[in-house]
Amino acid sequence: MRIGELARRSGVSERSLRYYETQELLRAERTPGGQRHYGEWAVDRVIRIQALYAAGLHSKKIAQLLPCMRDADGAPNEIATPQLVDELTAERDRINRMITDLIRSRDVLDEAITTASAGLRASAAPRADTVGATHG
Repeated sequence: MRIGELARRSGVSERSLRYYETQELLRAERTPGGQRHYGEWAVDRVIRIQALYAAGLHSKKIAQLLPCMRDADGAPNEIATPQLVDELTAERDRINRMITDLIRSRDVLDEAITTASAGLRASAAPRADTVGATHG
């Protein structure tokens, strides 16, 4: 598939796909006319790259990691080193800490929302000293 189709199917801009190539995260075959051509596997690869970026990994770490992951065809590209496994474990632990922190933040917000909502309900309810009072 051409770069435009890969961009459409993966939801990633053509510019990002070219960047992924310069970072050696993605490879394309070239036609005799110099156009990029990607295999079907590239869609899953790009989606995986996006997920790793979203997790906070930088391109050099992703470049190390991708060969250890299986593409859609099920074939790994390289064998991981013990150092890479340690680094990836540390990244996973960092992400787990971020998830824990986000859950804690969400819980604090939930409590604030509950408290604020109760305050709004209390201020909107008719007060006993004004019930039945006549104005005017």
